[in-house]
Amino acid sequence: MIIVPDTSVIIDGRITRMVKKKEYRKSKVLVPEAVVAELENQANKGKESGYKGLRELYLLRKLSEAEKIHLEFVGKRPKRFDFKDIDEIIRSTADKVGGVLVTSDRVQSEVAKSKGIKVIYLRQRRVKKKLRLLEYFDGDTMSVHLRDKVVPMAKKGKPGEIKLVKLSDKPSKERELETMAKEIIEHARVDPESFIEIEREGATVVQLREVRIAIARPPFSDGYEITAVRPIADVKLEDYSLSEKLLRRLRERAEGVLVAGPPGAGKSTFSQALAEFYKEQGRIVKTMESPRDLLVSEEITQYAPLEGDMEKTADILLLVRPDYTIYDEVRKTRDFKIFADMRLAGVGMVGVVHATRGIDALQRLIGRVELGMIPQIVDTVVFIKDGKIQKVYKVNFTVKVPGGMTEADLARPVIEVRDFEKDEVEYEIYTFGEETVVMPSTAVRKEKKPSEKLAAERVRQEIKKIAPKARVRVDLSGERAVVQIDDRYIPKVIGRQGKIIERLERRLGLKIEIRGIEETPSFGVGMGERIRLDVRETKNYLHLVAGKENAGRLVRVFAGGEELFIATIGRRGEIKVAKKSAIAKAVIGAIAAQEELFAIAE
Repeated sequence: MIIVPDTSVIIDGRITRMVKKKEYRKSKVLVPEAVVAELENQANKGKESGYKGLRELYLLRKLSEAEKIHLEFVGKRPKRFDFKDIDEIIRSTADKVGGVLVTSDRVQSEVAKSKGIKVIYLRQRRVKKKLRLLEYFDGDTMSVHLRDKVVPMAKKGKPGEIKLVKLSDKPSKERELETMAKEIIEHARVDPESFIEIEREGATVVQLREVRIAIARPPFSDGYEITAVRPIADVKLEDYSLSEKLLRRLRERAEGVLVAGPPGAGKSTFSQALAEFYKEQGRIVKTMESPRDLLVSEEITQYAPLEGDMEKTADILLLVRPDYTIYDEVRKTRDFKIFADMRLAGVGMVGVVHATRGIDALQRLIGRVELGMIPQIVDTVVFIKDGKIQKVYKVNFTVKVPGGMTEADLARPVIEVRDFEKDEVEYEIYTFGEETVVMPSTAVRKEKKPSEKLAAERVRQEIKKIAPKARVRVDLSGERAVVQIDDRYIPKVIGRQGKIIERLERRLGLKIEIRGIEETPSFGVGMGERIRLDVRETKNYLHLVAGKENAGRLVRVFAGGEELFIATIGRRGEIKVAKKSAIAKAVIGAIAAQEELFAIAE
């Protein structure tokens, strides 16, 4: 009997078992060169299927050397541009040699039958044995991490209480991981509820029912690695103890929702609960995922990127017209634009976004969509951390003078980001000059973290140890402290060649800037006449208005206690600053931060 296997059964691994049967002993196995070329091409691209197929050819060679079969390679090797016609080349080869085409590809089988070619169709096998990888999982396991020459590790617990634990004292071996990866891929090919999501050079992503598995190998990674993640919480929306006010908004008003939080915070779990909530409200709900790993009801259809493109998936969904779509995850500019297009088309959208703060999720939209469109795209932001809702924002659009500005002609479109429960403005987003400003409200800006207050007090105490009688004021910003003290104590605090302040900086882990209290204009010591400055904005300039009575005067311009620049007031009583200049940016920042803008005449 002459057997002509195609690529599918070589990769499947069953051809060796088939020829071992007594009825196929001493058969001729004629492998088309087209099959070898396709497997080689896949292996060169780093695809596991290519390596698996080449190992199967090696086993067939061993059977031939043992004289259990007769192995030959037949036909011409196709050129690169012929790969799209590979199935036709294999069928033609089987027809020419008068052999039986063996395939596990149903389409290949049906086409061969229609052309009168003898064919044996091997149905996909159902895998009965449990995968070795799944033996690492128990009820509390969220993820398993296997790495060549490293002991197996797992993350266990619930969001907010997750611990990394050892699963064995014995390090994993590369051969062991290769065998495990082979099992996973074979299972995914034959299990109707599993699939290979991504296959690239050195990387394969498999969705094995509810478990997402990433397989990495050289050259993509520096060693063999398998990471398996599964959701461990099946949470309903009522488990989050939401206020009736928030439930009402989600039910009636929220149609553009961003679910934000750091990795592993529970964003997807909350999104699943939200999807089920909308389904129970009688809404049609779909998901857009890559890979598809949300655990949702059968009524909710999960869509992957169509032909590798999520934009094509969105085109189909716009025809389907769901009430709500869960987009997991929104990361790249293209994702944000797809999210925006679907929302503006009238589809309710829930986007899952990585962010360290709730406001950061909105900031990722800036520059990707028009600023004025943001409230139409996103009306609600839910920030998740440690599996709990930490903050909910609602997004409003208004026209007003931004906080910190006083002139009526500075009114402009402003996006207000409000704490949902308190209905208090926490951030304002607006354009000023050429810049987009995201400014915390006065309450948020003035409220110091306890850690910052303690650090500022520690700096003050250390300075007082050096100069007990000095007046000391400390303003802490991040890892930088601005210390104001009486001029006569500055040399004592800094020390010879700055050695005292250097030691203090090393001990406290802060950069310390020393200023004299008398140097600060707000204290009004040794300064010339003080002139108030108002700000007027035109297309290309900021106009710092001092009044015509001050025309021609040389002045130093200050914002708060910082000198910005020296200039001469023009004949119209104002100083013109180009919007694109660094000085304009400093002026904008000062106004937005509610710092006093003034000039001191020389």
